[in-house]
This record gives sequence, structure tokens and C-alpha cells, in this order.
Amino acid sequence: MTLPAPVGAAERRGALRVGDRVQLTDPKGRHHTIVLAEGATFHTHRGYFKHDDILGCAEGTVVRNTAGIDYVVLRPLLSDFVMSMPRGAAVVYPKDAAQIVQYADVYPGARVLEAGVGSGALSMSLLRAVGDQGSLLSIERREDFADIARANVHSFFGATHPAWEVRIGDFDEHARSLDEGSIDRVVLDMLAPWENLEAAAHALAPGGVFLAYVATTTQLSRLAEDLKNTGDFTEPRAWETMARTWHLEGLAVRPDHRMVGHTGFLLTSRRMAPGVEAPIRHRRPQGTPAPTDDWSPEDLGERPVSDKKVRKVRRDVTKLVEGTGEGEG
Repeated sequence: MTLPAPVGAAERRGALRVGDRVQLTDPKGRHHTIVLAEGATFHTHRGYFKHDDILGCAEGTVVRNTAGIDYVVLRPLLSDFVMSMPRGAAVVYPKDAAQIVQYADVYPGARVLEAGVGSGALSMSLLRAVGDQGSLLSIERREDFADIARANVHSFFGATHPAWEVRIGDFDEHARSLDEGSIDRVVLDMLAPWENLEAAAHALAPGGVFLAYVATTTQLSRLAEDLKNTGDFTEPRAWETMARTWHLEGLAVRPDHRMVGHTGFLLTSRRMAPGVEAPIRHRRPQGTPAPTDDWSPEDLGERPVSDKKVRKVRRDVTKLVEGTGEGEG
């Protein structure tokens, strides 16, 4: 028995055809994305070529325009598509989406709950990972963002993905409406994920992965401390990823002058079994301090320095200065 091809697989194989989205790369490495159509032309200020010139050709074809400029023709990768697709909200960059799929351990057949759909960039990576037999339930507050995401996902896969459902509304409400422990992975990309920890714990199966994507250190601190205080999750881990490309030309191999630096922080944790609290881990600081302009070093995780030690160091450096004569005059 031959199983049906996964969504989008057929569209990514074989000769180039009408309706295919293709990426053109010119001799300077610049990209242009077009959708192939019979009788259409691709124009720039330096010549043009007809779409018919590449229809029926294999990927990796080179087409020359009327000005003699060559373009390499390829179907765009998911990362290419994400960075060039229409967007209403900021997208999760490919470097972060790859980390999310890996460290949330999103596997074929997994049941994933996502909040903060935006323009659909992360949704596409999650759908790729869960496959046709898994499920991705995406919650988005804004109908207009959801419409953009639906269009982008449909455009990339070439059809409505059978594993995807989008709901409009509040994450807390939708997550609590699910059967307890029915979700394998929860992925949150929202302003205040700490407000939804109880709902996430309700939906997550024991051992399930909780992952949040936040932009700032203040969000990260608040989320980490609130998550520890629930007792429903294991000790969280947090990190960020920076991508630096390299210039490759003969012996001139060096880092590029530009890089994709900070985009966001990722935090992961695992769901404890219902009724079982995670052991309290000795750490500093204990809890998140109340907002204040009078922070202490302990609030920021520094080791406290005793007055006795400060007095000793002061005496030592004073004697050193007096001994060299630098303190005179």
C-alpha cells in the first residue's frame, strides 16, 4: 500500500511548473522571489526574461535575461521563504525556529499547542516537525494576524495542512478547554507568558516540554521565577543563539561584517507529574524582587561581600599606595 505524500512534498519535487514559487539569485548574490505563470515576464532595470524559459526545467537551471545577466533558479528553502514572505508581525527567525524544534523535541505525531501565531513562520517549522499525523493547535488573539499566517502557510505547503488548526482568542481559555494532559509540547511566543503557566500545566502531559520565546531580560527573569514558583515544572533552562556567517573567497576567509545577533531568549522546562512538586533547588536570588530603583547586588545574583572583607581590601590598597608614594601631594 502506497501512503499519500506529505503536504507540500509533491510541490517541492520534479520540474518547475506553473504556480511554483522560485528564488532567483543574480551574480551578486541578490535574491528575487517570483511565482511562475504562463506568458509572464520577470523585469528589472537591467533586462527581462520570460517565465516560459524556465517552465518545465529542473531546479538549478540558469536563465539569462535580455541584458545577459544569469540567474540561478531554485525553489526557496523554508528559511528563504520565511525571510521574504508577507508579514504582519515580526517573525521568529530561522535560527530560533530550528532551536525550538530541536530543544522542544517536536517529533512526528506530536500534539503541539502554540500561542502567538504572528505571520506563521514558527507554525511552518512546527508543522514540518509534527507531520501529517501530528497536530498543531495555534492560538492567536488577532484575526488579521491569523489570516496572514493562514495565507503564508497555505502558500508554502501548497495546500491546507491537515495537522493545523488556528483558533482566535485567549490562550488561557483555549488551553483550559483541552483535556488535562492531552498536549505533548507547549510553545509560547507572547508578551507575558508567565500569565499562562497554570493553563499550560493543565494542557501538558507529564514530561511534556514547555518552551517560551521572549525578547528581553526582564521578561526572561519574570518568567523563570514565576515558573519555579508554580512547582509544576522542572528547573528551567534559558539561552540565546547568535548566527555569524562567513565570507568565503579564496584565502580571504573571515567572518562577515554583519551578523544576526540577539533576536530573543528561549526558555524550556518539563512538566512534573500532577500533584508532584519539583524539589526546591538552592539558588540565589530567591524569587523576583519587587520593582524598585534600589537594587542590591544580591538581587542581581552577585555574591554578597562582607563589610569586614571590604575594610581589609581598603587597608591593603591604602598601604600599597602609601608605600609607593603615590598618595603624597
